[in-house]
Amino acid sequence: MSIRKIYQYPEPVLRQETEPITTFDENLKQLAEDMAETMYEAPGIGLAAPQIGESVKLIVVDISKDRENEREYMTLVNPEIVAHEGFQLDEEGCLSVPELTSKVKRYKKITVSFQDPEGKPQELTTEDRFAVVLQHEIDHLNGILFIDHLSSLKRNLYKRKVKKWLVTSDE
Repeated sequence: MSIRKIYQYPEPVLRQETEPITTFDENLKQLAEDMAETMYEAPGIGLAAPQIGESVKLIVVDISKDRENEREYMTLVNPEIVAHEGFQLDEEGCLSVPELTSKVKRYKKITVSFQDPEGKPQELTTEDRFAVVLQHEIDHLNGILFIDHLSSLKRNLYKRKVKKWLVTSDE
C-alpha cells in the first residue's frame, strides 16, 4: 500500500468524466488499498479515485464502528444512486476542498447499485450520515464537488480565497 497525493480544487482531474471499471484484478485491489491508506492518513471518511488523479468510477468509504481503534472500509466499484427519498442538511467538508465546511442539502435515504472488487453486483440502502458520505463521493465520479451545491456567494468567496493561495504559493 502507498499513500497517494490528494488533488485539490481547482485541479482539472477533479472535473473530468470518469470511466467505468471493467477489469477486476490485482491492480484494482491495489488502487483501492492505496485509496483507503490515503483516506485514513488524510484523515477522511471517504475518497473517490479522481481525488488521487485516477479518472475511474471507484470510491472507498470508512465503515469502522470504532474509528479510534480500527480501520474498516468498503470499496464500491461503478457506484450509482438508483433510488432516493427525503432530504437532509448536513455539514460537509472535502479533502480536495481544504479549509471549507458548509451545510449541504442531500437525499436522506438512498439505494446504491455497485460492484464489489471481484465484479459481483451489489445493492445497498442507507440513510442519514452514511447516505451523505456516499452521495458526496459519487458526486466526485461525476466531476461535481460539494462547493457546487453551495450558494453562488459562498462558492465565489471560496474561489477568491483559493486564487489568493495560488498567487501566494507561486511567489
